[in-house]
Amino acid sequence: MVPIDFFYRSAQAYPEAIALKTETVSISYDSLRAQVDALAVALQTIDANPGSRVVLCAANCLEYVVGMLAIMAAGKVWVPVNYRSTAPQVRRIVESVMPTVALVDGDRASLFEDLPPCLLSLVDYPSIIASHHGQQPDRHEFSPDDTHAIKFTGGTTGLPKGVMQPYRAWMANIMNQVAGWSLTADDCFVAAAPLSHGAGTYVLPLLAQGGSLYVADTSLSSVLEAFRHHGGSLTFMPPTLIYKLMEADEVSPACFPDLRLLIYGGAAMPVEKIQASQEFFGPVVATTYGQTEAPQIATLLTPEALMQARYRGSVGRASWLTTIKIVSPNGETLPAGDNGEILIHGDLVMTGYWRRPDLTAETLKNGWLHTGDVGYLDERGFLFIKERLRDVIISGGFNVYPVDVEGCLSTHDAVHEAAVFGLADEKWGEAVNAAVELKAGATVTPDTLKQYVRDRLGPVMTPKNIFIIESLPRSSVGKILKSDLRVMLADTPAS
Repeated sequence: MVPIDFFYRSAQAYPEAIALKTETVSISYDSLRAQVDALAVALQTIDANPGSRVVLCAANCLEYVVGMLAIMAAGKVWVPVNYRSTAPQVRRIVESVMPTVALVDGDRASLFEDLPPCLLSLVDYPSIIASHHGQQPDRHEFSPDDTHAIKFTGGTTGLPKGVMQPYRAWMANIMNQVAGWSLTADDCFVAAAPLSHGAGTYVLPLLAQGGSLYVADTSLSSVLEAFRHHGGSLTFMPPTLIYKLMEADEVSPACFPDLRLLIYGGAAMPVEKIQASQEFFGPVVATTYGQTEAPQIATLLTPEALMQARYRGSVGRASWLTTIKIVSPNGETLPAGDNGEILIHGDLVMTGYWRRPDLTAETLKNGWLHTGDVGYLDERGFLFIKERLRDVIISGGFNVYPVDVEGCLSTHDAVHEAAVFGLADEKWGEAVNAAVELKAGATVTPDTLKQYVRDRLGPVMTPKNIFIIESLPRSSVGKILKSDLRVMLADTPAS
């Protein structure tokens, strides 16, 4: 059995049920199966070789889901490309994986000009599907360690870093999502974040249970429409989108009548923000921890556990088929409560980086994924993350974890969101710095914010400089880009 078989089983069991929908379109499982089969046949007609790569580059839409499932049904390797990528970024990825086909929406076609893969436009899906209607793709056998998807992560220059996610990782993810979130045929997952990233890991688990997938764009109105009028019961969102919803004038808890799971991820959420989101949405907030190298659900924290104050700073316990341990710099396993690097072992872990044996050897050691994240396990196995190893600020010999300072700043009434990072300093080695995005209409001075942190965390953790900026730089999935902040603010006068 392979991941796409979960979808095929549901198509057989629930042919008339709605699998995909938007505000204006609904597609049944039987219709979706027919479209997926036809497009998969088209892909195999272009290239009959199993395991060849197919790029998919598009914004969220129904066609994205059809393309994603068809790539899997054809026995190809899914290579999602961020739809906000630049032409040089696309070229580096294409030249690395050498795909035979690229599925793109109309706005992205120009990015692939003069590149080798055969282009299929999402706009042309109807005619492509019609030409292969009623046909079924050839099936192929794959081993658990064969590559199911290649996802590119980090870096905008040099050789790209493509994570090879094996079939076993996707099987483990599906089973853990279904069991961990108690998914059923009554659920409607609202795809509000890009399907090319974390939100895409929820597609097959949801379809495996006969639920429906509502494909929203990133606008507030589209997301609200899904919850107000289309039975949205669960979703995955980055913290920044959750903050936007809570602060929007037109949004109230009544807009989410069927919501039972609001899963946040992709970035840390300060404890105070978690509590505020629970007060706004109710006892429905949950989270997971993972990396592209161990996708999405290495740990899971249910709403019930997150309602307990002692676990609001946690990302939960290890999921099935996953083991987590904390190690010191010399590789010694640390006891409960001690901070160290987080290591992950099990079926979720990647097989390596595409054509990067050097990086693979650095990151995978004896089957253990070295995450580069710092944290600790408590006595019950709950994981608490402090920071990325490279983001820990060593100032005057003290370790300062940015997440602690960010959490403090975020409790100030004027602050929408904060990012804390280190900059080189002759006296301290590194100095703690912060960039702050204020709430609409709010005003506050850097000195006031410094004193606010000093009163609560002491002088060592108080930023030497606080920069108030209009908007924090973010990735397409809402992560704050601290590397961009360092470049932007390195020569800015101190505050």
